[in-house]
Amino acid sequence: MPAGKNAEDNKVEGVYGQMPQIPKGSLPHWDLAKKFNLIDFDLGVKITGAGFPVYKGKGAILQRALIQFFLNEAGKAGYTEIQPPLMVNGDSAFGTGQLPDKEGQMYYVTEDDLYLIPTAEVPITNIFRNEIIKSDQFPIKYCGYTPCFRREAGSYGAHVRGLNRLHQFDKVEIVQLVHPDKSYETLNDMSNYVQSLLEKLGLHYRVLLLCGGDMGFTSAKTYDMEVWSPAQEMWLECSSVSNFETYQSNRLGCRYKDENGKSQFPHTLNGSALALPRIVAALLETYQTADGIKVPEVLRPYTGFDFIS
Repeated sequence: MPAGKNAEDNKVEGVYGQMPQIPKGSLPHWDLAKKFNLIDFDLGVKITGAGFPVYKGKGAILQRALIQFFLNEAGKAGYTEIQPPLMVNGDSAFGTGQLPDKEGQMYYVTEDDLYLIPTAEVPITNIFRNEIIKSDQFPIKYCGYTPCFRREAGSYGAHVRGLNRLHQFDKVEIVQLVHPDKSYETLNDMSNYVQSLLEKLGLHYRVLLLCGGDMGFTSAKTYDMEVWSPAQEMWLECSSVSNFETYQSNRLGCRYKDENGKSQFPHTLNGSALALPRIVAALLETYQTADGIKVPEVLRPYTGFDFIS
């Protein structure tokens, strides 16, 4: 799957922000990362293998700043922060739909029969496996930062270069459990929230409504947010926000009692808010100047510097 989906197959809901005008001779993010000693891709290959970059100096600080910014924004939006395990058992992977469909894309710890998580959605949503929720608890809003691990088997080509596609990456995830009557309103709210993060970072982005062929079979409706990579001249997916309706709650055995005392399945939703690699790629390329890279104003309280040179 390319870093940006084919807009001909999906409906473009809107394109937002100002198209960045980068200087003549501007560099793609992997060259910027090397020039300013921010990310060492070769060292990652030495230590582990391709797709496991090493963040250094101001690159590591920028990464940490983004994580803190995304978590703080989620807290302001009413999400309770969770720090979940990074490995889950088979029941958890089944509950959110990773098994049996995506086992080939997950890292598996054979001796312990555990899976490294592909996203914080898996452990966070499984908090409610085999639980009965009180209806007055809705909406339940959780967020969590985790590293994510994906084998990305079969991913080759120019679109995997640099930060475009990794085996290990950082992401802040938002998860909601809501009354079924509220789930599509919540989906729009979550999509708007993710877009607000991109706006605060000053990035050019578009919103796609995915067609059935591009959605996972677990989702009823999905919006993708893609940022513009000006040096690569391509769209990079940085977030998917999905409504799973009762698919996950049914598999999880998660229920609530309605006003008649009857057990019902809540709707589950989640979204990336945000996945860091392609955000970093877009930031480095968008904010490059002849002398270095500007840091977006909203990140400066977290980085402690406003320029990378």
